[in-house]
Amino acid sequence: MPFYHSLGIVPDKRHVVSRQPSGALYQEELVGTQGFGGLSSLVYHLHPPTQVRQKGQPYSVAPKIAMENGLNAMSFSGYDLKPEEDYLQSRKTLMVNSAMHIGLAAPMQSTPYFYKNADADELLFVHKGSGKVHTMFGVLPFVYGDYIVIPRGTVYKIVFDSTDNKLLYVESFDPIFTPRRYRNDFGQLLEHSPFCERDIKRPGDLQTNDEQGDFDIFIKKRGMMFPYVYANHPFDVAGWDGYHYPYTFSIFNFEPITGRIHMPPPVHQTFESRNFVICSFVPRLYDYHPDAIPAPYHHSNIDSDEVLYYVDGDFMSRNNIKAGQFTLHPGGIPHGPHPGAIERSIGQKETKELAVMIDPFQPLMITEEGMKIEVPDYFKSWLPEQWR
Repeated sequence: MPFYHSLGIVPDKRHVVSRQPSGALYQEELVGTQGFGGLSSLVYHLHPPTQVRQKGQPYSVAPKIAMENGLNAMSFSGYDLKPEEDYLQSRKTLMVNSAMHIGLAAPMQSTPYFYKNADADELLFVHKGSGKVHTMFGVLPFVYGDYIVIPRGTVYKIVFDSTDNKLLYVESFDPIFTPRRYRNDFGQLLEHSPFCERDIKRPGDLQTNDEQGDFDIFIKKRGMMFPYVYANHPFDVAGWDGYHYPYTFSIFNFEPITGRIHMPPPVHQTFESRNFVICSFVPRLYDYHPDAIPAPYHHSNIDSDEVLYYVDGDFMSRNNIKAGQFTLHPGGIPHGPHPGAIERSIGQKETKELAVMIDPFQPLMITEEGMKIEVPDYFKSWLPEQWR
């Protein structure tokens, strides 16, 4: 996030002598992305963050591609994903391209280990469940409807409040930001933005863990998982400051932009990266022109695929859609409301739908895990009943 935050003990100047009460030096670490030109934070450890006791045998976690090239409107039943106890094992990547992975997870247990994605920023959307994300930057509570943005290289541990958890996740190989058109030259969110800094929850409750022993950290890099054992607790941080840190944003704090006639999908944009955008569809008033058609018009995504993840409510443009369901509308062919949806929408005053939309600018490939939960013949759902 492009605004400053600080917790704990921070020296008056960067890169100067700063001592602990014991007389030992604090161990300064610069954490950031995009070389030395992107967002970064300076972190002050009790112990060097470099001490590795041992390394385990790496193993592949690369998704297996089932459909490399396709031009099919597809749907996937996300709630058919079988829950698993372990967080990492529960993560099932469904769609991929060179810029991102999209998947679901249904973990039943909190993580006894630590995890770091060294390749990608992670965005987790909490469809069901609550708990806390623990990091060296502090603690982030989360509940239903929260987006959790975790910058690459962040070591974290998730503590769930129950065993019934469902997460949508995006791994982005470029940094994830708030939309540029909603920020001024200084990074401040503008008055016409559908959310502001007050809606963004930053880490708090910094817990400095002065522990030495064997600390398991699983590090993901280039489709491989590397088990590491570190000598010091990864959250031995006495203080930090900067612009690089995890945060949460609730979809319920997104204030929709509406108009007299139907507004295009970019008004729902919530996040962006170099090769995709993420939008939030939330309950809102419909268009108020006397002859407005609230249902979206038929459109062709020539330059991007469109992925919709249905969260809750009445999805007015679709028939027979359930919570937890994905739809994929590939670039190159038109799509639009299901039969009857346009007529149903005329005269309606509001929608209660809740959904997350992901628009990648490169075609998506479908994984074997994705094909396991495919809803067959979704492409026929626009046909009249007698032709299906």
